[in-house]
Amino acid sequence: MRLVASDIDGTILGHDGKISDRTVRAFHACRDAGVELVFVTGRPPRWLHPLQNQLGHAGTVICSNGAVVWDLEADRVVSARGLELDAVFEARRIIRQLRPTALFAAETLTGFHLEPGFLDDGTSRLLAEVTPAPLHTTLAAGDSVVKFLAIVREGTADDFLAEVTPAVAHLAAATHSAPNMALLELSLPGVNKAVTLSEYAASLGIGAADVVAFGDMPNDIEMLRWAGDGYAMASGHPEAIRAAGQQAPHFDDDGVAQILEAKLAALGVRLR
Repeated sequence: MRLVASDIDGTILGHDGKISDRTVRAFHACRDAGVELVFVTGRPPRWLHPLQNQLGHAGTVICSNGAVVWDLEADRVVSARGLELDAVFEARRIIRQLRPTALFAAETLTGFHLEPGFLDDGTSRLLAEVTPAPLHTTLAAGDSVVKFLAIVREGTADDFLAEVTPAVAHLAAATHSAPNMALLELSLPGVNKAVTLSEYAASLGIGAADVVAFGDMPNDIEMLRWAGDGYAMASGHPEAIRAAGQQAPHFDDDGVAQILEAKLAALGVRLR
């Protein structure tokens, strides 16, 4: 275990926005033992405050499902790979043909762009200050979209994904991570958490066999397959569990901490 790569939401962070004390201790013990830590999330860079405030993490974070590498200490982008606007608007057109009720949003390095109606009363406060407007009026020439989102109010995310993926595969790679809404996340083809994590690990001279990864949703599937030890949360999506082949205990039982404690103990490390 030379590198621990962990998803955030639903894996170590709950709906209450808290990381448990036990999980914090386990990550600190890894760091003290010389194990590299990297967090790999669908979140954009501006939503990483739980890592700083609760974990004291100041290293690299792989954001936006692998499209962005962010230096948390320097508060700057290391690298980014995004969709050109032509691809974004063509994917939007195709998805609207399939699902006329679909609504869209686009994440760039400088902000979030939401169509009117994309938000509803249950949407996170993280988006409360964004003013909805048609995308063609807010996205500027030269903008690179690191994550394009599509939502419908009917059906499941799995069904929406199955319908959209083949239709837009030549333009964007689609996945989903929201457990209770039919929300898709689209990125540049060939970009996912595993691709960027493998590049980051290689830059440290670390191979897949020495990586322990944790995740819970379909956007974690490639990462969980790539890592030498990939663990899906027992509370996670069935496809993630099948992809990983190994389960960490339920999120509510501090599953990530339990696995890390056992692995550290095998290395002779005791948690304080």
